[in-house]
This record gives sequence, structure tokens and C-alpha cells, in this order.
Amino acid sequence: MTEDQLERIAAALERMAPAPLAAPDFDAAEAFVWHVDPDRLEPVAKVNRVPLPLLVGIDRTRDTLLANTEQFARGLAANNALLWGARGMGKSSLVKAVCAEVRARGQDLKLVELQREDLGSVARLLNLLRASDRRFVLFCDDLSFSHDDQHYKSLKAVLDGGIEGRPDNVLFYATSNRRHLMPRDMIENERSSAINPSEAVEEKVSLSDRFGLWLGFHPCSQDEYLEMIRGYCSAHGVEVEEEVLRAEAIEWQATRGARSGRVAWQFFTDLAGRKGVAI
Repeated sequence: MTEDQLERIAAALERMAPAPLAAPDFDAAEAFVWHVDPDRLEPVAKVNRVPLPLLVGIDRTRDTLLANTEQFARGLAANNALLWGARGMGKSSLVKAVCAEVRARGQDLKLVELQREDLGSVARLLNLLRASDRRFVLFCDDLSFSHDDQHYKSLKAVLDGGIEGRPDNVLFYATSNRRHLMPRDMIENERSSAINPSEAVEEKVSLSDRFGLWLGFHPCSQDEYLEMIRGYCSAHGVEVEEEVLRAEAIEWQATRGARSGRVAWQFFTDLAGRKGVAI
């Protein structure tokens, strides 16, 4: 093959290669969403969040995550965090509210959301964030894995694995309904069919061990449920008699067969609509 042919092949390969990812304008927003094909960070004009004071019944968890996040934003040591537990109890809401609170206290902290399906691209995202002088909370909501899911291997590099490891300016927060990020029945099935049961699921289960903070969320009591609704009413100026509020709220949760922060917000949304109050 001649030198001219080699040069033409090299030129063709360069044209086929994707253009280098341009550094995003991190001044454009306080939060971003990572997309692939092509890789890009999309700014979020308005973050969907609940103010921190309205998150009721999780005081200790709130204070722990807030302190950890503020340490990180100030350039101090901080842990990756796994928020796990009951559905609808404010796990993702707490992450967004805490980041907003830290920003309100004067720290230039950015929130970057990463979808579980895009974990395979996390190395490219980290290289982009590593080049910035900002500090980022990388957030993955509803994180879990099935028995044939290989995305957890990419996540290990984010937490504390790999030669480069996690960039100093990136902290990883994840929410999950499962403490070990995989179904209990799958853990038991793999143990029962393995030659060495203790090693059968160690690789996947150990992933949750790499989070320095485990913050558990548990079902709320009826008093906490009602307190959430009262807080929403007060914040949005919805006036209703206490007896009526209590009776309707309890009936609403009975028809749903569940009691959580999400159910409280859904009831309040219905109540505000009936009262003619925009939220």
C-alpha cells in the first residue's frame, strides 16, 4: 500500500470520527442532564424540586446529606451516598433540595443527572467534568440492576475503582428502592445455584458497599403524612378546616392503599385544584 493511499485512509477515518465534545457553558444553568448519541450536557432551565423545609419526617437523613454535600462544595472530604428505602418518601427530592440549599448558601455546586441506561458512558462524562474547575454532584435516580446487567461495572469506576478513580470535583449520589441494588430473590437464587454461594453475588452486592453513606427511608406515620400536607397548604396558601383536611387526607390514603410523601403531594395537588389555587 502506497503512502498516498495510507494518507487517504487516515483522512477518511478522521472524517468518520465524532468531533471532540465541546466544553459546556456551566454558567448556563445550575443543573444539567447527560445525554448520549451524541454526547452532550443539556442545561435544565428550571429544576423540578420541593423546598427543603417541606420535606418532613426525614430530619436526620436530611441533616446528614446536607452536611456531606456542603463539605464537598467547600472542597473538603465527602462520601458518595446511596439513598435507599420506601417508595415515594423523598429520596430524589432530598438530593435536589439539598443541592439547591448548598447553592443558596453561596457554594457554586452543579447537579448533573445521569440515567441508569447511560452508565456505560460514565467514563466520558467524568472526563468532561474532570476538566472543569466547578464541583458537581452526579445523580442517578432509581438505580438497580438485574442478573445480566453489566452497567454496574462502569459504576465501580465512579465510586472508587479504576486507575483514575472518581475526579476530586465529582460526588456521586444514587437513589434506589433496594439497599443492595438488586432484588433479594435474585440474590437468593444465585446463592442457591452457585458452587461457592458466598462468592456468587459478591461482585454485585459489594457495589453498594462502595457508597460511604447509606441513608435509609422508611414508611411515614399518619401524623407525618398529615404534617406534610399541612406544610404544602401553608406554603401555597391553601386554606381548609383542620377537620376537613384530616378526614379527606385519610380517605385519600385509604383509597391508595399507601401512605408516603408522594401520596401526600398527590392529595395536596387535588385539594389545591378544588380550591382554585395554582401551584
